[in-house]
Amino acid sequence: MIGVLIVTHGTIGESLLSSASQILGGLPPLVATLGVSRNDDPDDITLRAGELLEGLDQGDGVLVLTDIFGATPGNAISQLLRDGHIEGASGLSLPMLPWVTTRTPIIRFSSPARRGTCPRRRSRSGPGSRGNRSGW
Repeated sequence: MIGVLIVTHGTIGESLLSSASQILGGLPPLVATLGVSRNDDPDDITLRAGELLEGLDQGDGVLVLTDIFGATPGNAISQLLRDGHIEGASGLSLPMLPWVTTRTPIIRFSSPARRGTCPRRRSRSGPGSRGNRSGW
């Protein structure tokens, strides 16, 4: 089964997961959240996300969902993404969570057309970087 990591600003991810759990009648398996605050160091975010990814990956990969494209949560985890195994998508919404968490056994990461929209940046420049907090 594919794991799901939700990386968002503040407690947005926790709130969405709580609401999805109410819809589904329980907490979906292999799902974790990581809340990012304005004062978090991007390297610490990446480290924490890496630890969560290790726990979620049962061999089938992990889907990382972020709230805003190009913002700190997506930028911090972008270096952890690996084609076909750890994929990312931004624009997280409540309707996405029940759909993704109940269909992960049939989701496949084999096609570029199915790749998410999370940026894959190697540098730390741009919105959300340590030197530029305007991306918040």
